[in-house]
Amino acid sequence: MTPAPLTSYFWSGDSLRSRSVGGNVLSGKVEVPPPPARLLADWNREITTRLLLEPGDVEQMPLARTQVRWPDYDRCVQAMATWTRAQGLGDTLADSDIALMACRGARYHHDGEQYGGAAFCNVFLSEDKGLDVHFPSSGHRIPLVRGTAIVFDTCQPHAVIRRGSNGFHAADFASDEDLTQLFLTWELPVDTPCVAQALGVAFDVDPEGATRLAEEEVWKNGVRVQVNPASGHWEPAA
Repeated sequence: MTPAPLTSYFWSGDSLRSRSVGGNVLSGKVEVPPPPARLLADWNREITTRLLLEPGDVEQMPLARTQVRWPDYDRCVQAMATWTRAQGLGDTLADSDIALMACRGARYHHDGEQYGGAAFCNVFLSEDKGLDVHFPSSGHRIPLVRGTAIVFDTCQPHAVIRRGSNGFHAADFASDEDLTQLFLTWELPVDTPCVAQALGVAFDVDPEGATRLAEEEVWKNGVRVQVNPASGHWEPAA
C-alpha cells in the first residue's frame, strides 16, 4: 500500500498505527455566557503571575477553579455537546478529556507528535480581540470571538494570529495589549468512526511504515516533516 501524501503515525494501544490527516475543519458559534468579573480576575492573576505568557505561548490553566467559580460552566459544556452532536459527532464529547488553556497568539504548529490519536474540539471563552485561528493547509481562517467552536485534526498546521496578518509575528503581540485568549479543549478519539468520517480520516494507509517507527510522527510524501512556526508551511524535520 502506498502511504498517503500526509501520514500520521500514532499510538493505538501499545503499537503505532498509520492514518491520513483529515482536511476538514468544523467551525461554528455556540452560546457561551460571559465569564463573571471574579473569574476574569482569577484568570488574569494566573496568567500574569504564573504562566507569564510570551507571544506564541499556549499553556494549560487550572480547570477546577473555573468550574467552581463560573456558575454557567455547565451551560457552556452543554452548548458544546449540542453543537458537536449537530456536526455528526454523537456523544464523543462526554467521554473525552477536557482542559482549560490560555494562549497569547500561537505559532504555527501541529500536535501530531503528542496527540496523533486525537482530534481537538475547542470553544473560545474570551471576547473578540482581533485574532484569528488560521489553518494554512485548508485555507480556513476563523475569527476568535466568545463562543467560537472548532473541531480539527491535531496534525493540521494551525496558529492564532492577528486579523489581517499573513503569518505569525511576535511583534504583533505587544506586551501592553490584552491579546490573551482562553479556551476549553477536548481530545476526541480520532478512530471513533463518526469523528474520522467528519474530518475525512482514513486508517492503515501505511501499516508497514508504522512498524518501523518508535514514536508518533507526521510524514509527507515519505519524509518526516515539521511546521515552519512563522508561515505554517511543511518542511523536512530537523
